[in-house]
Amino acid sequence: MGRHRKQPAVTVKRSSVIALTGLVPAGLMACTAASNVGNGVEAAAAAEHLPVDSQDVQGAETTALLTDPGATTEFVANKMAKPSGPPVVKSVALADGRQMAALPSGPMGVPGIAVSAYQNAERILAEENTGCNMPWTMLAGIGRVESTHAYGKADADGNPLTAVYGPVLDGSLYGNHVIRDTDGGELDGLAGYDRAIGPMQFLPQTWKRYAADGNGDGIADPQNLFDAALTAGKYLCDGGLNMRDLAQQSKAILRYNNSMAYVANVMAWETSYSTGVAPRAGDLPRI
Repeated sequence: MGRHRKQPAVTVKRSSVIALTGLVPAGLMACTAASNVGNGVEAAAAAEHLPVDSQDVQGAETTALLTDPGATTEFVANKMAKPSGPPVVKSVALADGRQMAALPSGPMGVPGIAVSAYQNAERILAEENTGCNMPWTMLAGIGRVESTHAYGKADADGNPLTAVYGPVLDGSLYGNHVIRDTDGGELDGLAGYDRAIGPMQFLPQTWKRYAADGNGDGIADPQNLFDAALTAGKYLCDGGLNMRDLAQQSKAILRYNNSMAYVANVMAWETSYSTGVAPRAGDLPRI
Protein backbone atom coordinates (compact mmCIF):
# COMPACT_ATOMS: atom_id res chain seq x y z
CA MET A 1 0.00 0.00 0.00
CA GLY A 2 1.02 3.59 -0.34
CA ARG A 3 2.67 6.15 1.83
CA HIS A 4 0.23 9.07 1.54
CA ARG A 5 2.98 11.64 1.64
CA LYS A 6 3.93 14.71 -0.29
CA GLN A 7 6.04 13.67 -3.24
CA PRO A 8 9.44 15.14 -4.17
CA ALA A 9 10.07 16.38 -7.67
CA VAL A 10 11.02 13.63 -10.10
CA THR A 11 12.80 13.60 -13.41
CA VAL A 12 10.61 12.19 -16.17
CA LYS A 13 12.34 10.86 -19.27
CA ARG A 14 11.50 12.50 -22.53
CA SER A 15 10.05 9.23 -23.79
CA SER A 16 7.33 9.43 -21.16
CA VAL A 17 3.71 10.26 -21.83
CA ILE A 18 4.14 13.71 -20.30
CA ALA A 19 7.04 14.61 -22.56
CA LEU A 20 5.35 13.20 -25.65
CA THR A 21 2.24 15.27 -25.05
CA GLY A 22 4.11 18.43 -24.09
CA LEU A 23 2.62 18.47 -20.62
CA VAL A 24 5.69 19.31 -18.58
CA PRO A 25 5.18 23.09 -18.74
CA ALA A 26 1.42 22.81 -18.28
CA GLY A 27 1.81 20.32 -15.45
CA LEU A 28 4.36 22.42 -13.62
CA MET A 29 2.07 25.38 -13.97
CA ALA A 30 -0.74 23.25 -12.56
CA CYS A 31 1.44 22.25 -9.62
CA THR A 32 1.97 25.87 -8.67
CA ALA A 33 -1.73 26.54 -9.13
CA ALA A 34 -2.90 23.49 -7.17
CA SER A 35 -4.02 25.68 -4.28
CA ASN A 36 -6.53 27.43 -6.53
CA VAL A 37 -8.00 24.71 -8.73
CA GLY A 38 -11.27 25.26 -10.54
CA ASN A 39 -13.70 28.05 -9.94
CA GLY A 40 -13.83 28.55 -6.20
CA VAL A 41 -12.62 25.08 -5.26
CA GLU A 42 -10.93 25.37 -1.89
CA ALA A 43 -7.24 24.61 -1.55
CA ALA A 44 -8.07 22.08 1.13
CA ALA A 45 -10.21 20.11 -1.31
CA ALA A 46 -7.25 19.74 -3.65
CA ALA A 47 -4.88 18.74 -0.85
CA GLU A 48 -7.07 16.44 1.23
CA HIS A 49 -7.24 13.62 -1.33
CA LEU A 50 -4.07 11.60 -0.73
CA PRO A 51 -4.16 8.36 -2.73
CA VAL A 52 -2.38 5.04 -2.46
CA ASP A 53 0.96 4.61 -4.20
CA SER A 54 0.44 1.24 -5.87
CA GLN A 55 3.73 1.05 -7.74
CA ASP A 56 4.67 -1.95 -5.63
CA VAL A 57 2.10 -4.04 -7.53
CA GLN A 58 3.37 -3.30 -11.01
CA GLY A 59 5.43 -6.47 -11.27
CA ALA A 60 3.50 -9.72 -11.14
CA GLU A 61 0.13 -7.97 -11.15
CA THR A 62 0.98 -6.05 -14.32
CA THR A 63 1.81 -9.36 -15.97
CA ALA A 64 -1.60 -10.65 -14.90
CA LEU A 65 -3.29 -7.64 -16.47
CA LEU A 66 -1.72 -8.41 -19.84
CA THR A 67 -3.16 -11.89 -20.20
CA ASP A 68 -5.57 -10.72 -22.91
CA PRO A 69 -4.22 -7.45 -24.32
CA GLY A 70 -6.43 -7.53 -27.39
CA ALA A 71 -9.70 -7.92 -25.55
CA THR A 72 -12.15 -5.07 -25.76
CA THR A 73 -15.64 -5.09 -24.31
CA GLU A 74 -18.40 -2.51 -24.39
CA PHE A 75 -20.94 -2.57 -21.57
CA VAL A 76 -23.20 0.20 -22.83
CA ALA A 77 -26.21 -2.10 -22.51
CA ASN A 78 -25.45 -2.52 -18.82
CA LYS A 79 -26.88 0.89 -17.91
CA MET A 80 -27.58 1.58 -14.28
CA ALA A 81 -30.80 3.14 -13.06
CA LYS A 82 -30.69 6.89 -12.62
CA PRO A 83 -30.94 7.86 -8.93
CA SER A 84 -34.09 9.74 -7.98
CA GLY A 85 -32.54 11.96 -5.32
CA PRO A 86 -29.48 12.59 -3.16
CA PRO A 87 -27.88 9.28 -2.15
CA VAL A 88 -27.33 8.00 1.35
CA VAL A 89 -23.58 8.12 2.03
CA LYS A 90 -22.43 4.94 3.73
CA SER A 91 -20.40 1.75 3.38
CA VAL A 92 -22.62 -1.29 3.02
CA ALA A 93 -21.76 -4.42 4.98
CA LEU A 94 -21.69 -7.42 2.64
CA ALA A 95 -21.63 -11.16 3.19
CA ASP A 96 -18.47 -13.19 2.78
CA GLY A 97 -18.24 -15.84 0.09
CA ARG A 98 -19.43 -13.67 -2.79
CA GLN A 99 -18.25 -14.71 -6.26
CA MET A 100 -16.29 -12.65 -8.76
CA ALA A 101 -18.26 -11.08 -11.61
CA ALA A 102 -18.40 -13.31 -14.68
CA LEU A 103 -17.75 -10.67 -17.35
CA PRO A 104 -15.12 -10.80 -20.10
CA SER A 105 -12.01 -8.72 -19.54
CA GLY A 106 -11.58 -5.36 -21.21
CA PRO A 107 -8.45 -3.79 -22.71
CA MET A 108 -5.17 -4.93 -21.16
CA GLY A 109 -7.05 -7.40 -18.97
CA VAL A 110 -9.05 -4.84 -16.96
CA PRO A 111 -11.80 -6.79 -15.15
CA GLY A 112 -15.05 -6.51 -17.06
CA ILE A 113 -17.01 -5.25 -14.06
CA ALA A 114 -14.49 -2.41 -13.66
CA VAL A 115 -14.80 -1.49 -17.35
CA SER A 116 -18.57 -1.47 -16.89
CA ALA A 117 -18.24 0.92 -13.93
CA TYR A 118 -15.86 3.27 -15.76
CA GLN A 119 -18.01 3.33 -18.90
CA ASN A 120 -21.14 3.89 -16.84
CA ALA A 121 -19.48 6.90 -15.19
CA GLU A 122 -18.42 8.24 -18.60
CA ARG A 123 -22.03 7.99 -19.82
CA ILE A 124 -23.52 9.73 -16.77
CA LEU A 125 -20.91 12.50 -16.83
CA ALA A 126 -21.54 13.06 -20.54
CA GLU A 127 -25.19 13.71 -19.68
CA GLU A 128 -24.68 15.75 -16.52
CA ASN A 129 -21.45 17.64 -17.26
CA THR A 130 -21.21 18.06 -21.02
CA GLY A 131 -18.12 20.25 -20.86
CA CYS A 132 -15.95 17.76 -18.98
CA ASN A 133 -15.53 15.19 -21.80
CA MET A 134 -14.37 12.51 -19.39
CA PRO A 135 -13.16 9.32 -21.14
CA TRP A 136 -13.64 6.07 -19.27
CA THR A 137 -10.00 5.23 -19.96
CA MET A 138 -8.87 8.14 -17.76
CA LEU A 139 -10.95 6.82 -14.87
CA ALA A 140 -9.43 3.41 -15.56
CA GLY A 141 -5.97 4.97 -15.34
CA ILE A 142 -6.82 6.34 -11.90
CA GLY A 143 -8.29 3.00 -10.86
CA ARG A 144 -5.20 1.15 -12.04
CA VAL A 145 -2.78 3.32 -10.06
CA GLU A 146 -4.98 3.51 -6.96
CA SER A 147 -5.97 -0.13 -6.44
CA THR A 148 -5.37 -2.13 -9.63
CA HIS A 149 -9.15 -1.98 -10.16
CA ALA A 150 -10.07 -3.24 -6.69
CA TYR A 151 -7.21 -5.73 -7.08
CA GLY A 152 -9.18 -7.40 -9.86
CA LYS A 153 -11.65 -9.01 -7.47
CA ALA A 154 -15.19 -7.64 -7.38
CA ASP A 155 -18.64 -9.21 -7.52
CA ALA A 156 -21.33 -8.71 -10.15
CA ASP A 157 -22.58 -5.59 -8.36
CA GLY A 158 -19.14 -3.97 -8.42
CA ASN A 159 -18.34 -4.56 -4.76
CA PRO A 160 -14.77 -5.69 -3.96
CA LEU A 161 -14.65 -9.20 -2.50
CA THR A 162 -12.46 -7.69 0.20
CA ALA A 163 -12.93 -4.05 1.22
CA VAL A 164 -10.15 -1.78 -0.05
CA TYR A 165 -8.39 0.49 2.46
CA GLY A 166 -5.25 2.58 2.48
CA PRO A 167 -2.84 2.74 5.42
CA VAL A 168 -3.90 4.46 8.61
CA LEU A 169 -2.83 8.11 8.39
CA ASP A 170 -1.43 8.33 11.90
CA GLY A 171 2.16 9.14 10.97
CA SER A 172 3.41 5.63 11.71
CA LEU A 173 4.78 5.27 8.18
CA TYR A 174 7.71 7.50 7.30
CA GLY A 175 6.58 10.63 5.48
CA ASN A 176 2.88 9.95 6.02
CA HIS A 177 0.42 12.76 6.38
CA VAL A 178 -1.35 12.73 9.72
CA ILE A 179 -5.10 13.10 9.23
CA ARG A 180 -7.27 12.82 12.30
CA ASP A 181 -10.68 11.23 12.15
CA THR A 182 -13.34 13.13 10.20
CA ASP A 183 -16.12 10.53 10.00
CA GLY A 184 -16.15 8.78 13.37
CA GLY A 185 -15.13 5.62 11.59
CA GLU A 186 -18.41 5.53 9.66
CA LEU A 187 -16.76 5.03 6.26
CA ASP A 188 -13.22 3.87 6.98
CA GLY A 189 -13.99 1.71 10.01
CA LEU A 190 -11.52 3.55 12.23
CA ALA A 191 -11.69 6.07 15.03
CA GLY A 192 -8.87 8.44 15.80
CA TYR A 193 -7.39 8.76 12.31
CA ASP A 194 -8.57 8.55 8.71
CA ARG A 195 -7.49 6.28 5.90
CA ALA A 196 -8.33 6.19 2.19
CA ILE A 197 -11.27 4.01 1.24
CA GLY A 198 -12.46 2.06 -1.77
CA PRO A 199 -11.02 1.23 -5.18
CA MET A 200 -10.58 4.92 -6.07
CA GLN A 201 -9.06 5.69 -2.64
CA PHE A 202 -11.01 8.67 -1.31
CA LEU A 203 -10.54 10.10 2.13
CA PRO A 204 -13.84 10.16 4.06
CA GLN A 205 -14.12 13.96 4.04
CA THR A 206 -13.61 14.16 0.29
CA TRP A 207 -16.03 11.31 -0.33
CA LYS A 208 -18.78 13.05 1.60
CA ARG A 209 -18.30 16.19 -0.48
CA TYR A 210 -18.46 14.51 -3.91
CA ALA A 211 -20.29 11.24 -3.18
CA ALA A 212 -22.29 9.96 -6.15
CA ASP A 213 -24.62 7.02 -6.72
CA GLY A 214 -23.32 5.33 -9.86
CA ASN A 215 -25.58 2.27 -9.82
CA GLY A 216 -28.87 3.91 -8.90
CA ASP A 217 -29.45 2.02 -5.65
CA GLY A 218 -29.83 5.19 -3.59
CA ILE A 219 -26.50 4.70 -1.80
CA ALA A 220 -23.09 6.28 -2.41
CA ASP A 221 -20.72 3.57 -1.16
CA PRO A 222 -16.99 4.34 -1.55
CA GLN A 223 -16.25 0.61 -1.84
CA ASN A 224 -18.54 0.12 -4.84
CA LEU A 225 -16.85 0.42 -8.24
CA PHE A 226 -19.83 2.15 -9.88
CA ASP A 227 -20.19 4.73 -7.11
CA ALA A 228 -16.43 5.25 -6.82
CA ALA A 229 -15.91 5.72 -10.57
CA LEU A 230 -18.67 8.32 -10.85
CA THR A 231 -17.50 10.13 -7.73
CA ALA A 232 -13.95 10.23 -9.09
CA GLY A 233 -15.28 11.70 -12.32
CA LYS A 234 -17.17 14.40 -10.45
CA TYR A 235 -14.07 15.20 -8.42
CA LEU A 236 -11.84 15.43 -11.50
CA CYS A 237 -14.35 17.49 -13.52
CA ASP A 238 -15.07 19.96 -10.73
CA GLY A 239 -14.42 23.61 -11.54
CA GLY A 240 -15.29 23.33 -15.23
CA LEU A 241 -12.21 21.39 -16.32
CA ASN A 242 -12.21 19.84 -19.81
CA MET A 243 -10.44 16.50 -20.12
CA ARG A 244 -9.85 17.04 -23.84
CA ASP A 245 -7.41 19.80 -22.92
CA LEU A 246 -4.25 18.03 -21.80
CA ALA A 247 -3.17 20.86 -19.52
CA GLN A 248 -6.56 20.80 -17.77
CA GLN A 249 -6.48 17.00 -17.62
CA SER A 250 -3.09 17.09 -15.89
CA LYS A 251 -4.43 19.73 -13.50
CA ALA A 252 -7.33 17.44 -12.66
CA ILE A 253 -5.11 14.42 -12.05
CA LEU A 254 -2.88 16.47 -9.76
CA ARG A 255 -5.87 16.77 -7.43
CA TYR A 256 -5.42 13.09 -6.69
CA ASN A 257 -1.70 13.37 -6.06
CA ASN A 258 0.36 16.53 -6.45
CA SER A 259 3.10 14.68 -8.35
CA MET A 260 4.00 14.77 -12.02
CA ALA A 261 5.16 11.16 -11.71
CA TYR A 262 1.61 10.29 -10.67
CA VAL A 263 0.23 12.18 -13.68
CA ALA A 264 2.62 10.27 -15.95
CA ASN A 265 1.46 6.92 -14.56
CA VAL A 266 -2.25 7.70 -14.91
CA MET A 267 -1.83 9.00 -18.45
CA ALA A 268 0.34 6.05 -19.44
CA TRP A 269 -2.35 3.60 -18.34
CA GLU A 270 -5.07 5.76 -19.92
CA THR A 271 -3.21 5.60 -23.24
CA SER A 272 -2.66 1.87 -22.80
CA TYR A 273 -6.35 1.21 -22.30
CA SER A 274 -7.15 3.34 -25.35
CA THR A 275 -4.65 1.65 -27.65
CA GLY A 276 -4.18 -1.85 -26.25
CA VAL A 277 -0.42 -1.27 -26.09
CA ALA A 278 1.26 -1.89 -22.75
CA PRO A 279 3.13 1.08 -21.25
CA ARG A 280 6.90 0.97 -21.24
CA ALA A 281 8.83 1.06 -17.99
CA GLY A 282 10.03 4.58 -18.77
CA ASP A 283 6.42 5.75 -18.95
CA LEU A 284 5.80 4.65 -15.34
CA PRO A 285 8.16 6.65 -13.09
CA ARG A 286 8.08 5.69 -9.45
CA ILE A 287 5.57 7.72 -7.48
